[in-house]
Amino acid sequence: MFASDNLSSVAYATEEMLRVLVPALGAAAFGFVLPVSAGVLVVLGLLVVSYRQTLAAYPGGGGAYTVSRENLGVFAAQVAGAALGIDYVLTASVSVAAGVAALYSALPALQAWRVPIALAGVGAIAYANLRGLRESARAFALPVFGFLLLLGAVVAIGLVRLAAGSLPVVPSHLGAVAPLDGLALAWVVLRSFSSGGSALTGVEAISNGVGAFRPPEARNARSTLVVMAGLLGSLFFGVSVLAVALRVVPAAHQTVLSEIARAVLGSSVIGRGAWLVLQALTAGILVLAANTAFADFPRLAAVMAADRSLPGVLARRGHRLVHSSGIVLLAGASMAVLTVFGASVDRLIPLYALGVFVSFSLSQAGMVRHHLSRRQSGWRAGVAANAAGAATTTVVAVVVVATKFVAGAWIVALAIPAGAVILERRRRSSLAAHAALRASAEELRAQMRAHHQVVVLVEELHAGVAEALRYARALDPLGPDDHQADLVALHVATDPAAAERLKRDWAELGIEVELMVVACPDRDIAQALTAWLGAHRREDRELTVLLPVTATLAGPGHLARGRAGRAISRAVRRLGEVRLVVVPARPTGRRRK
Repeated sequence: MFASDNLSSVAYATEEMLRVLVPALGAAAFGFVLPVSAGVLVVLGLLVVSYRQTLAAYPGGGGAYTVSRENLGVFAAQVAGAALGIDYVLTASVSVAAGVAALYSALPALQAWRVPIALAGVGAIAYANLRGLRESARAFALPVFGFLLLLGAVVAIGLVRLAAGSLPVVPSHLGAVAPLDGLALAWVVLRSFSSGGSALTGVEAISNGVGAFRPPEARNARSTLVVMAGLLGSLFFGVSVLAVALRVVPAAHQTVLSEIARAVLGSSVIGRGAWLVLQALTAGILVLAANTAFADFPRLAAVMAADRSLPGVLARRGHRLVHSSGIVLLAGASMAVLTVFGASVDRLIPLYALGVFVSFSLSQAGMVRHHLSRRQSGWRAGVAANAAGAATTTVVAVVVVATKFVAGAWIVALAIPAGAVILERRRRSSLAAHAALRASAEELRAQMRAHHQVVVLVEELHAGVAEALRYARALDPLGPDDHQADLVALHVATDPAAAERLKRDWAELGIEVELMVVACPDRDIAQALTAWLGAHRREDRELTVLLPVTATLAGPGHLARGRAGRAISRAVRRLGEVRLVVVPARPTGRRRK
């Protein structure tokens, strides 16, 4: 559930490095692939050491967001939350797009349908997660383990053939490229490193989802982290070694991993069959790598919602005990990104990885502060490891921004701080609203003791009037010594003859509530109502004005259907501290039990 994102990056990390190196350096590019890959593995090692400490210190999960909130402050946590949220959306998008690319490497005719296929993939993963965490884990287990076993076999066979000298070279036509040196060469290598850094995404996923592990959760999560990193490092470096040995060049309709597998496995029936199976499994794990985002994003969103940074609905679980709203939100955002960028890995990769490296840096800086403030056993080693990790990942984040800024990283570089500001403003607004609603015990008791003054507006006799009178009784308008004084029916008379008929019918029906008639010869109903309410309003009562209606779909929108209704609404609002309630008649056949 939490490793598919990290392990699936083996399928495209080496290729993304070559996409930068080959156009700039030509054949000389292959001399830089292994050093750059080794640099990526060094950062991976630092992250594993750091996140093992994070898991021990914060076994409850939450990852970079929780560590930043506890040690660096609320706004740092909002930056981490925004960075992780953006990274999870891009993780789902890039993973599915890469899976579709692996699919049309085997079946080129599908390339024209890559966007619909990608959207269908996201929808399928979202549906599986809505069914429940364990169910989705069972459904996604086969492609993950199948990919690991078959790719591991390809790498092992390839290395054996390389040692034996029987590994062929994939024919390619590299044109002459002017040699680079100095700053130009360093810039190309740094760009390649930032592209290869996409292999490190997903390392943080386990720290965000500790609660999904069996007890003891923290120990099992730490063991899983080490196994995941070991598999990633060995497969990633093995693919890079084979790419260099085979001289594989990225192609428009064929992935580097596909070229490596075809060369290693050969053109026999068995070899081609194994290649087709690997392509299917690669597409499967790449699409399912999005599942890591679907497993983690809802949990992160729930933690942030509990802190009031996100809407409370994201903290609630559905009937299958999953955070359904978070799953739907992530699916919608990922589908939008895939549609905008045409499900193209090349266009999405420049946006990728920055968010996760920002969260890496904040998490490790927070752990340095954690060790310094608590000084528990082994704290000095913890400070050294986390400080080294924080410095390294900060440098990598700067490199990613610098080398991919024009290509699209500027979008994420602006979105992270903007998102953090929005999250913090929402948190403060929510806290302010909560504080305003919180009343002291004495104020609450006073409100409960308060009586109501209720005015029922009567235009003519109909079923809505009866319902309004029943509702008025439920408000308990009668004071201990006022009898009927706080409940009246009011008719604003624009037609004296109609008013007389209403008074006669009212009396004949024997309605106990007093009917008061206000003359309105100028037909300005709102003005007449405002004047009467202002003259008869009691300061020690909660004033509620009831407007009976007969419309089946009555509500606030009903007032907008007539000029008089809108005028009454505006007039009542101007009085302040007055409630205007529209009371619809009960539909035929419904009776109070």
